[in-house]
Amino acid sequence: MARLYHIGLEGQGLAKILAGKGNHQGESVVGEEKGTQHEGAVSFEVGPGFYRRTSQVGRDLAILAAMVEKGDRGQLRVLDSMAGCGVRSLRYWREGGADWVLANEGNPEMNGILRKNLHPLLTAEAGEISHRDANRVFFQCYDRRDYYDLVDVDSFGAPVPFLSTSLWAVRLGGLVYLTSTDGRSATGHEREQSLRIYGAYGRSHPSGHEQGLRLLIGATQQQAASKGLGVEPLFSLYAHSVYRVMLRLVKGQRLTEANYGFLTYCHHCGEYDTLSWRHLGRIPPCPRDGAVRVVSGPLWLGPLHDAHYLQRMSRRAQEQGWDKRVKLLQTMAEESDLPPYFYGLGEISRRNHQDTLPREVLLERLRAQGYRSSASHINPQAVKTDADFATCVAIAAQPR
Repeated sequence: MARLYHIGLEGQGLAKILAGKGNHQGESVVGEEKGTQHEGAVSFEVGPGFYRRTSQVGRDLAILAAMVEKGDRGQLRVLDSMAGCGVRSLRYWREGGADWVLANEGNPEMNGILRKNLHPLLTAEAGEISHRDANRVFFQCYDRRDYYDLVDVDSFGAPVPFLSTSLWAVRLGGLVYLTSTDGRSATGHEREQSLRIYGAYGRSHPSGHEQGLRLLIGATQQQAASKGLGVEPLFSLYAHSVYRVMLRLVKGQRLTEANYGFLTYCHHCGEYDTLSWRHLGRIPPCPRDGAVRVVSGPLWLGPLHDAHYLQRMSRRAQEQGWDKRVKLLQTMAEESDLPPYFYGLGEISRRNHQDTLPREVLLERLRAQGYRSSASHINPQAVKTDADFATCVAIAAQPR
């Protein structure tokens, strides 16, 4: 059996499988693929590593962001800190236009397949391969003042060991792309683990997966604030049990009581509310029915995405003919500044004792009554809106 290293998604997924654990949903962590694989404009082999085809959506969005950054700066240096078999590194160079890619993979047994897959990049002298612990790489970058425009941290499980350290390798104004596959902690099913990982208490409620993104952004925002810096979310993605957030490192703290606080949920009436730090010591019962509310946080309450940036990514996607990504980015742009939760169609129909109303019909009705509303990219059977839950139930119950 191969030795196990502190490495990226492919390698860490292998470590979990060899340990007989799998992921938190009891599913296969990654799918092993054989032979030559094709993704985007590149071909590669997985070799002794693992490759999860369903995670392509996250890689596609990263490439679109890389294209935008390269267009803005005229150059792009990428650190793929957990390179696995190298598909991300290859795509950053071939499609994203990166001038230099440091492909770091903690498991030296991946060296052969990495060199094979990255041969065109290496031949062009546009990058190098290393086999070091990711945190060591981040600190060495900082020590040498060798900062990168985009740092990709594709870790398995929760990325907390890298939230603070990865920022040391990012130039001011640069991007860090974080990953989490720890769904149970993020959605409130392992609350003590959530407390250890994020320094926050996650509770179980219908918007649990959005909560996972907000916990990740909030924890990174707090780490940046401790350095006197801030991060701005460019986009946040939940797809196929994986959470990914692209953040820009900026001067000045962005953490405020308005965007970093708590979310309450009433299991009795189904309604959410935000809660500020100032009111944390006197949490009243639900104002609608007097029931006790559960509280999650602290977590990020601000926008999940930068709508303008998503529009720029969408134009790049159109140029590539990536129609599915264009549609996804449109949904994300529409939901970007709506409240930090969503309402499930199934829960709405359960409350009004009627068949589930199609999402587009409910959205049309909400907008007709003046409510800002959109689909949720996280859950296709949910809506995001500034209407309260009782209003959604009442509108959905109207005769067709």
